[in-house]
Amino acid sequence: MPPDLLSAALIIARKDLAIEFRTRSAFFSVVVFSLLAIAIFYFAFDPTAVSSADLAPGVLWVTFAFGGLLGLHRSFGVEQAEGAMDALLSSPIPRESIFLGKAAANLVFVLAVQAIAIPGVVLFYNVGGGMVWLTIAGVTILAAIGMVAVGTLFSSVVVNTRLAELLLPLLALPFFVPIVTSAAQATLQLLSGHGATPAANWLKLLAAYDLVFVAACTWIYPHSLDA
Repeated sequence: MPPDLLSAALIIARKDLAIEFRTRSAFFSVVVFSLLAIAIFYFAFDPTAVSSADLAPGVLWVTFAFGGLLGLHRSFGVEQAEGAMDALLSSPIPRESIFLGKAAANLVFVLAVQAIAIPGVVLFYNVGGGMVWLTIAGVTILAAIGMVAVGTLFSSVVVNTRLAELLLPLLALPFFVPIVTSAAQATLQLLSGHGATPAANWLKLLAAYDLVFVAACTWIYPHSLDA
């Protein structure tokens, strides 16, 4: 009996994470990029002109967006070398499971990178720690879900093209703008000491984005394979 939608998605996610755990090449490259970007921004801006609380959110979320793109690009690339994608498509599982499994693995990947990048921002920019970062961790999860949904879909669309490295950012970045803007504004409110209430509207926007685009991308993915 073929596995159901979620069971098949979990199998695919576990397979992708096992491959990444063995090689770790993509993970380390994205971590190095993220930490390097954080350090470059730190030395490029005059701390007397822009306060750390104002600068840190932008640095964090710009790094998040571009670092996420580097990781998402490899999502479907790992299946191309030996035609593994054809085997997945011919297996008796719903095609939506492939998308959800890939997205789940990408979500773990992106959150693992952020778990290293956020302490880097705290260290370089000397912004407050403590309980506020638990709320920012929630912002990160909401932002990662939306980014991964869109990025996984576009990664599947461009993987067979010769200009995949160029097309993925061109297609995905316009959809990342609402995510990065909302997350950066929520983070700014939290780091400025305004509390969670002023950030609530931005969090609601992120949550709405996630609901719409996770559902839409899951529905679109099987149709994109037939295009």
